[in-house]
Order: sequence, then C-alpha cells, then structure tokens
Amino acid sequence: MTAASPSDRAPATPALQASATPAFQASGTPATQASGTTAPWRPTPGPVVCVGETMAALAPDPPTPLVSAADLRLSVAGAESNVAMYLADHGIPVTWLSALGDDPLGHRVRSTVAAAGVDVSHVRTDPHRPTGLLVKDPGPAGTRVHYYRRGSAASALGPEALDSEPLRTASLLHLTGITPALSDPCRQLVTRALTAEGDARPYAVSFDVNHRAALWPDGSAPTVLYELADRADIVFVGLDEAQALWGEKLTPADVRELLPRPHILVVKDGANAATAFSDEGTATVPTPRTTVVEAVGAGDAFAAGFLAGLLRGGTTARALRLGHITAASALQVTGDHGPLPDPEDMERLLGLSAREWAERAAGMPPA
Repeated sequence: MTAASPSDRAPATPALQASATPAFQASGTPATQASGTTAPWRPTPGPVVCVGETMAALAPDPPTPLVSAADLRLSVAGAESNVAMYLADHGIPVTWLSALGDDPLGHRVRSTVAAAGVDVSHVRTDPHRPTGLLVKDPGPAGTRVHYYRRGSAASALGPEALDSEPLRTASLLHLTGITPALSDPCRQLVTRALTAEGDARPYAVSFDVNHRAALWPDGSAPTVLYELADRADIVFVGLDEAQALWGEKLTPADVRELLPRPHILVVKDGANAATAFSDEGTATVPTPRTTVVEAVGAGDAFAAGFLAGLLRGGTTARALRLGHITAASALQVTGDHGPLPDPEDMERLLGLSAREWAERAAGMPPA
C-alpha cells in the first residue's frame, strides 16, 4: 500500500462523527484537587485486563538465520500477554483473557504466562482449534516472524469475551491492533470495547496500534486502526507505523492532530525518543542506548512500563521513563520477556534529573 501524504490523512468516518460523546467518560475521569483545579487524567488504580492471542514461539538459539540454525528454543509470544507479564513484574494485578487449544503448546503457553504472576484462570480451552505458532528468523536486517495462526483457538474470540467476570472490576482494558485483524469475531470484540460509552464502559481502554501488515491483506488497516485508536483513552503508536498507515511525512505532533480524542497519546520514535501528549502538555523522553539482542517484544514492554507508571499516579514523563526501562529488559533477551532491573536501580533511574537522563541516554554505548 502507498502511504498517504499529510494532506491525505484519514478523515473522521461517518461512524466516528455519529458519536458525539467521546470515550473519555470511562473510569478514570479527572479528579478535582482541594484547590479546585483539575488533576491530570489517569486511569483509576486497580486491576488490568489484557485481551488477545498468545502463541507458542520457536526461535534459533543462539540467534542466527533460521535456514542455518541447528537448535530452536521454545517460548511463548503474544503482545497482550507480554504486556500482562510485565505489568505483573511491576506489581500491577493483571488478568489475561484469551483462548488456547487443548494441546501441549496451549498448556505450555498457559503455564508460562501464569508463572509470571498473571491470572490465567479465565483463559478458555478450545477442544476443536489449535494454539497458534510463530517462528522467528533473525537476520542482518532484523528478525522476520512467520505466523501459523489461521483458524487458531484465539481467532474464535468474540465480543462475549467482554462479559467476563474480571472486566466487572477492571480499571483498565488493554487491547492491540493485532486482534481485530485475526477474524471478524475478533474485530467485533475490539469494536465493541471501543464503542461502548458511559456506564457501559466502566474502565479505561488502552490501545496499542501494533500494525502487522501481513495480517491486513485487504488494505483496510489504515481506516480500521485509525477509527479504533481515536476511540481509546490511551494510545500507543510507533512513528514509523503511523507514517506507514497515515502519511509518510507525519511528525509526532501531526499524529496528535490526527488522533485528538485519546486522553493520552504516546508516539514512539524507535531509538530516538518517546513523546506523550496529554492534558499535562507534551513530554518527550530520549530513548536510553542499550545493547539490542532482539527487538521483538520491546514495544509491549514499553507499553506495560508506561501503564504501570500511570496507574501509580506518576507524571507522563516518569511513565515514559519507566516504559523505556522496561523496554530495555525485552531488548536484551532473545525472548519477549526479560527480567526487570532491581527496584533500587529503577528508582535511581527514575529519579535522575531531565539533564542527567539525557546525558546518560546520549553517553551509553550505541545499540
């Protein structure tokens, strides 16, 4: 697909224009401080629910092109469960909702996610459909991922998943743009989550655009992902994917102009910086340099760190730092889930002045 020019940015569709009440009425509306001023918007502290597919994953170990690899390592991979596991690492109570096949790979996925401290008791076992599989192929230009997920158990998830018991007490629901690409029922699930208003949506919704071009062969990704993202309370999008979807010359500020309704929009510019737009203003935090073993999963880790920072009531700048710190944990391992730094080290990094953080980011060895 050819990227649109900035003048061709996706307009509000009739469906969007018909909804005069933005999604900001979800749980987590601004609180009024004693002075009478309005505090920055934050999701209400409480449990998080992450919904989406997780697959078994095979990757060469050590990392080498698949065609010449002698050994493969079995792990698990899924954007939403990655976020859930890192939230659990940060001490946030979190439930993962999905479906798995009644097969050894499904059992492996369930036990791995549970071992990270995530509640998996509401994951459905499907006796008729398999657990999805992905295979990683590292190379000089990066890691390519091959998916074997058509007809998987999770592709049969539908809007009824939103009636699950954990969502009755959730403060935040986390979704990604991967799920609506898996099947019509999955798209209905995400659409329902993001079109409900007022009392029908008592939790805030976080949405990571997570554009996977191979999952959108019909070319509908720009329109669908735009409509969904602009209805969320918190949105994560990479600058490169925003440019591929909505305009090749977009800047972070342009993306905010395109997506004005979310309470908080985070635009990630790879190894350069991440910028958060919110009612606090605009906060930009440079990306610390770190040795990159594999980049897959780092965006999910960043989202989890940022959300953990928000749920603790921190500023968006502090949440961006926690996102960067968490992302570095994923960058330094071949799997999607790496260990966080010691709490004392994280607090020391979070406590640096803006100048100290920038100097540290610039002075570390290049990735």
